[in-house]
Amino acid sequence: MKRAVTFTLVAATLAGCALKSPPAIDDTRRQALPNMSVPPQWTGAATPAGPAAADWFAPFGDPVLDALIAEALQYNADLRIAGARVAQAAGYLRSAGASLFPVVDLLAHGGGKMGGDSSGLQGVLISASWELDVWGRVRYGEAAATAQVAATEADYYYARASIAALVAKSWFLASEARQQRALARDAVVDSEQFLGLSQERERVGRGDTYDVAVAGANLETLRDALRQADLAYVQSLRALEALLGRYPAAALEAPSRFTALLPPLPVGLPSELLERRPDVVAAERRVAASFNLVEQSKVAQLPRIALTANLSNLSSQLFVLQNQDNPVFSLGANLAAPLFQGGALRANVDVRTAEQAQAVADFARTAQRAFGEVENALASEAAARDRAPILTRAVAENARAVELAGVRYRVGSGDLRGVLQQQLALYGSQAALVRVEGEQRVQRVNLHLALGGDFGTMHVPPPAIPVDYSPFASGGSGAGSAAR
Repeated sequence: MKRAVTFTLVAATLAGCALKSPPAIDDTRRQALPNMSVPPQWTGAATPAGPAAADWFAPFGDPVLDALIAEALQYNADLRIAGARVAQAAGYLRSAGASLFPVVDLLAHGGGKMGGDSSGLQGVLISASWELDVWGRVRYGEAAATAQVAATEADYYYARASIAALVAKSWFLASEARQQRALARDAVVDSEQFLGLSQERERVGRGDTYDVAVAGANLETLRDALRQADLAYVQSLRALEALLGRYPAAALEAPSRFTALLPPLPVGLPSELLERRPDVVAAERRVAASFNLVEQSKVAQLPRIALTANLSNLSSQLFVLQNQDNPVFSLGANLAAPLFQGGALRANVDVRTAEQAQAVADFARTAQRAFGEVENALASEAAARDRAPILTRAVAENARAVELAGVRYRVGSGDLRGVLQQQLALYGSQAALVRVEGEQRVQRVNLHLALGGDFGTMHVPPPAIPVDYSPFASGGSGAGSAAR
């Protein structure tokens, strides 16, 4: 008995051996990005100094947009999938951690001479076993599951920011489509007036059939553009409604004008991006999870030690038990060592090592994409900001040219073809200006998303999903009730 107690104490001491720590985030960066030197400042455009703004959709000052984002965060199906994955990962973590505790089973058997198994045995058996995690196999599994939960939560935060950004961009694109439709409608009205003028000039003998044909062809071209603009506006509304979880009936109404856009905001430093952006955080946590799985596969090649205990109270009407002292209690230990498994355990180490290499490469890919998205958004927004005043002046000059060409045509010093060309030029410059104004807002959203989205949400836990969750449970019958 003394020897058994001594063995138990030694084994329990060994069970507390410390685990190897996953690589630090700096080590992961150096290994994953050996050819990347992060600059001290962003190079895509000059930005104001200061930390990146956290509340990214506040600068747009649109309460309707705020309400649409809140609706999407509640009803969007993709976000609900991401939330369910967090609950799934949490369940795996609880399952992995359960192996650290003893397993207790109860077996009760009753039956006399006429019992179904003809044994005549009856009584109760309580058995318990506890694997002493000497080498850390179970704890490595729990650590991997913990890192996976953190990765899945970061994925949820990034999905949340992505859905909000997509709603905002869809809202701006719908507004742009509505404005493009209004411009196309105005161009059709102007073209109809020129067609009427050319017909009147032909009637009074100051024009000819050629001018009428040119004006008519121009009108039909603009009518086709208007029809395309109508379809683009309807499709943009349907895409937005799908994000909100609504039926895509194009029942929304986008604003006819953009809200004012604030000046460029501080975007922080490049060196801060990898710690702030959720998808990069998720990739780094997966590297940690894969490290723990590699270590778990290595120690799985070592022997396993478990303590066992049994308490029984059995009797029989058919034969006399060898030990008639009831209840009977026994305590012991067992050791299981893998002697030969055809190389399966070594192969599992190789598999886990390859998975770790994949996780490091995925971290590198995610980090490179993050830096590229920030730089591209900065450059695109700066270009759109520079183009806006240029196109504003182009619209003014084209409007003046259309007016002068119309005067020349009316007094007979110019032809209709010149007037129509100037009208198309005006329409093109107006459409380009609306496109650039929409691009400014879309790139502002892209920039905030590339910087990590709504940074405040990282402190808000994902929605909890009950263990017995079933979306089809009605409370009376079916799978949901059966689970309960």
